[in-house]
Amino acid sequence: MKDILDRQRAAFMAELPVPLDVRRDRLTRAIAMVSENAGALCDALSEDFGHRSREQSMITDIAASVGPLSHARKHLKAWSKASRKPAMFPLGLLGGRARIEYQPKGVVGIIAPWNFPVQLVMSPLAGVFAAGNRAMVKTSEYTPVTAALMAELAARYFAPEELAFIGGGPEVGKAFAELPFDHLLFTGATGIGRHILHAAADNLVPVTLELGGKSPVVVGRSADIARATERVALGKMLNAGQICLAPDYMLVPEEKEAAVVDGLVAAASRMYPSLLTNPDYTAVINDRHYQRLTDWIEDARAKGGEVIAVNPAGEDFAASNSRKLPLHIVRNPTDDMMVMQEEIFGPVLPVRSYRTTEEAIGEVNRRDRPLALYYFGQDKAERRQVLDRTISGGATVNDVIFHVSQEDLPFGGIGPSGMGAYHGEIGFRTFSHAKAIYSQPRLDVARLAGMKPPYGKATQATIKRQMKG
Repeated sequence: MKDILDRQRAAFMAELPVPLDVRRDRLTRAIAMVSENAGALCDALSEDFGHRSREQSMITDIAASVGPLSHARKHLKAWSKASRKPAMFPLGLLGGRARIEYQPKGVVGIIAPWNFPVQLVMSPLAGVFAAGNRAMVKTSEYTPVTAALMAELAARYFAPEELAFIGGGPEVGKAFAELPFDHLLFTGATGIGRHILHAAADNLVPVTLELGGKSPVVVGRSADIARATERVALGKMLNAGQICLAPDYMLVPEEKEAAVVDGLVAAASRMYPSLLTNPDYTAVINDRHYQRLTDWIEDARAKGGEVIAVNPAGEDFAASNSRKLPLHIVRNPTDDMMVMQEEIFGPVLPVRSYRTTEEAIGEVNRRDRPLALYYFGQDKAERRQVLDRTISGGATVNDVIFHVSQEDLPFGGIGPSGMGAYHGEIGFRTFSHAKAIYSQPRLDVARLAGMKPPYGKATQATIKRQMKG
């Protein structure tokens, strides 16, 4: 890995400055790499998951990769322009000029997760390539078929000095995180993110962490219950809930709790009238995660929660080895249940009631700051109250997850849910170095400003003027 990094950095330094047409070409090849092999990638994803909806993979991994890459290619020229800034008085009047130029950083490391193993590689590459960098990607050992295919495709479309893929388990991941990259992006669990940050610190590598957490849904009293529950059910069951932005738990007015549960059951049943042989519904990634989720469901039952399995076709999941898990709604969840302590990352949805909006806000704020917050309702004052008095990485109003699809919005967390952001122009800035450049006029500004000894009246005048602000 160190040899690959050294070769990429040497090629990068020899290429400086990186022309815009070279960056466009890399973005174009990245688009071709995904779009020309969409079928094979969908097949690989399904093999890794046990079953993964082909249409879902086309939406969430293929189209969601091409979109950011095309967006970056379209806006690259505008993003790359130097930004002129006013020079401090009186230097601007005397001919001084200030600007910011955006330079590529060099070699960016990307540690990708298993839940969207194509999109969460290619979407960051949009900003990485647009900024003029090269990249090394560490793929997840949980999706080995997709990882092997991505490595094979990358070798067809890119020189290893431009883009390289690294496979392997935790030891390889640890060594990868310890490499002296020029920037490192990690997407994954908060606990692993802490180790990544420690590993990068020894080389002072700047890090962007895209983590997770318990993203809440706050349903206001003015919400359309049918609409809200359908959107939440859709977001919770997409990829079988294996999404960092999935709605993790719901906070609903106590008098609407029964209607919300009924709405969730009805919506899930409409979208997925059956599950085991339904090609639209994705399986849980592996046996360990399936066991974890079923253990947490039993834990909720044992601690007094009412668990509703949404199984409209009455299928026998216990007799199946498909790792498909129906939506489980947990009513009356308590803090001692695992489903209220950890990010769920699966089709399990606790529903908790509240009396006042302040109580709901307090429920959100006593937990770690989440990656996302979702508010449903038409009351503008209440919506403003919820958005202003909670802190989350991002938010979607009257839907879930959709803020991540807006390329001109930053995507990132805050605190335990992440550090830094990317997507669109923000991603270009994240993977660029903003170099400050000041051009001095031919005049002897130091003498005119009294900055050259011996100091005198001009010096005092400059100090007085600067002290005024």
